[in-house]
Amino acid sequence: MNTNGRLWRGSWIAVLHTTVWASTTTAGAPATPPTTAPTSSAHAPPPTTAMSAPIDAPGLLNVVAYGPAVWSGSVPAGDAGFATLKAWGVQTVISVDGATPDLTRANANSIRYVHLPIGYDGFDDARKLQLVRAVRDLPQPIYIHCHHGKHRSAGAAATIAVSLGWLTTEAALARMKISGTAPNYTGLYACTASASLLNAATIDQASADFPSVTRPNGLVEAMLVIDDTNDRLVAIERAGWKVPADHTDLVPVAEAAALADHLRLLAASPEIAARPPSFRDLLAKSQSIAQRLEDQLSTVPSGDPARLSADMQALQATCTECHASARNQRPAPRKVAATSGSAVVRPQPSAP
Repeated sequence: MNTNGRLWRGSWIAVLHTTVWASTTTAGAPATPPTTAPTSSAHAPPPTTAMSAPIDAPGLLNVVAYGPAVWSGSVPAGDAGFATLKAWGVQTVISVDGATPDLTRANANSIRYVHLPIGYDGFDDARKLQLVRAVRDLPQPIYIHCHHGKHRSAGAAATIAVSLGWLTTEAALARMKISGTAPNYTGLYACTASASLLNAATIDQASADFPSVTRPNGLVEAMLVIDDTNDRLVAIERAGWKVPADHTDLVPVAEAAALADHLRLLAASPEIAARPPSFRDLLAKSQSIAQRLEDQLSTVPSGDPARLSADMQALQATCTECHASARNQRPAPRKVAATSGSAVVRPQPSAP
């Protein structure tokens, strides 16, 4: 995988087999977690690792502690969300979601934003090291978020906590359940289950250049990856909404979640705002159907196959209409831009 921020890549396979059990400081001793953050009397205090349920706060949902001052939760919503983060003393926000971070509000509250997107089916060793190094090196307290704060941010935070020696594997997996990570997200759970204590030399292999924004590619590139994800869902449907025997790396709920996320991000892009209302309506309809698929596949047991297939058929119909107006016009290849401070790094993207 291209770890420089290939935002639209929908299937990232978790292959984490870390074998280093040394310390990040001295041999055999875990890294020291950050100290507890100061809080304002005007806001409720942040959660602690002693709590067995998530909390909601103004502008934040589903917040769970993975260290004394490392929290996972939903994307900060407007001024209220950033006001809560500021009251909790948060110095750094790490987004593992695909959406562009709200740098304006973050800067207004003197909070640094780092953007390291991951997939619903996990992340590779390179991305893990980036996340671990960011949490180890950047100013604390740190807030890690995805969109809803239940799945990707929890998987990232749990893996980081194990890698830095703050939590045992069992405790980290338990905290993912507190966050509400559905058991169907096997790739995210695998990242935490295979994590282990890392030493400083291993963590230092990751770049210390943390982008504030990882920019997506254009409309056509996005739709090509959406097509790829859709094709994987078709294979899952043919297998009775189970993992296909000839494609055992596919996780049904992760593919549906990836598709819903791609469509959500695409709908919010400037290119879509310039499209005709009919196109935007079709995209919104597709997003709604994909979200229904994710919701049904996240239950245990999964949803009714007939209902899933009916939604899949409706999704194909809307996709066909969208493709007619957008898919077949492909511009010159574009590059992904990862913005760090005032510098813009433009790594060459891999072929779709």
